[in-house]
Amino acid sequence: MKIHKKYTNILFAFVMSLLMAMLMSGVLTALFTGIHEQFMMQWLRAFIHAWPIAFPAILIVAPIVRKIVAAIIDNDLADQ
Repeated sequence: MKIHKKYTNILFAFVMSLLMAMLMSGVLTALFTGIHEQFMMQWLRAFIHAWPIAFPAILIVAPIVRKIVAAIIDNDLADQ
C-alpha cells in the first residue's frame, strides 16, 4: 500500500520522531538507570512520554531546518 505524496511531511515527521524518540529514550534510560531487569519497561515508559513531544516538534522544526540547509548549500557546486 502506498500513501499519497501530500502526506510526505506528516509521514516524515512520524517516522523520524518514532525512531529518534526510541533511540534517545533508550540511550538516556540506559545511562541514567543502567541495564537491568526493568530496563525494557522503563524504556517503554520513557518512549511513551517522549514521542508525543517529538512528533509535533519535528513537524515544526523540519521546515526551518530545510530552509537553513537550503541557505547553506551552494547549488552551483551540485553540478560538479
